[in-house]
Amino acid sequence: MSRYILKRGFSMLITLLGVSILVFLMVHLIPGDPVNYILGEFATEEAVNRLKANLGLDKPLPLQYLAFIGGLLKGDLGTSYITGLSVLEQIVQRFPVTFQLALYSLIIGSICGIVLGIVAAVKQNTIFDQLAMLVSLIGISAPGFWIALFLILIFSYHLPIFPISGYDGFYSLILPSITLGLGTTGNIARMTRSSMLEVIKQDYMRTAEAKGVNVIRLIKGHGLQNALIPVITLIGLQFGHLLAGAVVTETVFALPGIGSLAIQAIATRDMPTVQGLVLFMAFMFILVNLLIDVIYSMIDPRIKYD
Repeated sequence: MSRYILKRGFSMLITLLGVSILVFLMVHLIPGDPVNYILGEFATEEAVNRLKANLGLDKPLPLQYLAFIGGLLKGDLGTSYITGLSVLEQIVQRFPVTFQLALYSLIIGSICGIVLGIVAAVKQNTIFDQLAMLVSLIGISAPGFWIALFLILIFSYHLPIFPISGYDGFYSLILPSITLGLGTTGNIARMTRSSMLEVIKQDYMRTAEAKGVNVIRLIKGHGLQNALIPVITLIGLQFGHLLAGAVVTETVFALPGIGSLAIQAIATRDMPTVQGLVLFMAFMFILVNLLIDVIYSMIDPRIKYD
């Protein structure tokens, strides 16, 4: 296992290097000049040149990239052009909100999705199956901003139970978590149903059923454990998507997470912040996948990585 983790750690570094090149090129080649945004359209040429020199933007792109990589090796993601704060400091301030939102969404999506998937598989081709798949289809296909506005209209405007926007602890994250968790529910429900249907058709399941094993015990003790491995894969991928995909939800609910920080950074051409955020999210995504691989071997001893 330790050799496998070392190999994955090395491939993680290669992936992050590729991501750093791509994001650096994307940020520097798209139209728009951050200096013009900061100084305004009436700035003198002398002021523009002076600020470019201060920010290092007057150097060739390869030198700018090497300076960026040199900072990364020292743990420095750069300094925001707009706020003047360290990018790492901004991420540390904002990440707890995004992490909580993604975690609560994953918990809601996993519990609802697994329950819906089991019901749909056990009651295949019945009204329960159709209702479960309808809910999962709505969760997958409905746009996040539409679900968010619908929930705000019902539970914040007509029934003033939850706050419309802003962050004020767990209570203010309930509606955003439901919004973000609905899509996860749909994906997990469909995967659980498919995996459970395969397990239910196995000989050992039919044998246990013929011996009169209770349905709940049969599903819990024999079916679910074997059907969970592909579901866990999906849950891990979903967590990465939730961390990176909270942009719309955080914007609609005005949450101070890294998704809304990314929107602000893109709008203001704050290149160091955009680069730092993309690299950080890529790192989190890869790390979550590595953790999922480790969890595999704990759930199913047949899986060996050495």
